Amino acid sequence: MRNDPAGVILPPFILRATNMSERGKKMKLSKKSRYGLRALIDLAVNSRTEQVSLGSIAQRNDISAQYLEHVFSALRKAHIVKSIKGSQGGYFLEKAPEQITAAEIVEALEGSYYLENEEGDPSGLRGDQEAIQHLIIDRINEKNKEILEDITLKDLVEAYESYQDSVEGMYYI
Repeated sequence: MRNDPAGVILPPFILRATNMSERGKKMKLSKKSRYGLRALIDLAVNSRTEQVSLGSIAQRNDISAQYLEHVFSALRKAHIVKSIKGSQGGYFLEKAPEQITAAEIVEALEGSYYLENEEGDPSGLRGDQEAIQHLIIDRINEKNKEILEDITLKDLVEAYESYQDSVEGMYYI
């Protein structure tokens, strides 16, 4: 794990791309999680007054609507989004954005975001396995959990809107 410029300790799958080039190999969120997070940011921004069609989310984010159907199916089962059927139907958040954590989203889409434990009977691990388990795997899992449970969809939306505002305020000669 490394610090980003703001001094925040980031787990390997959240490291910024500039840090990634230094490391060579990297862990990352799956495409399903990335698309799910992007789609939920879009949904949170665009469903403040009415439900949003999956097609419009797909179009704005350049994601296959068919792929998003699978993503949203998992999000529905996890009670993160609700859908209304029919010609005027669409999706909306089941809870307020501040009540939806990144951990909930990733778990809904991936199952667990934890690194696998060392193989073998936990009570019979060798010393080297025990060291790897406790000093690396357990600590990474703890930090991943801490970070993902601390970030809400509201945080992601605010960061997105802040970025959009700064980009829209720029002009080029």
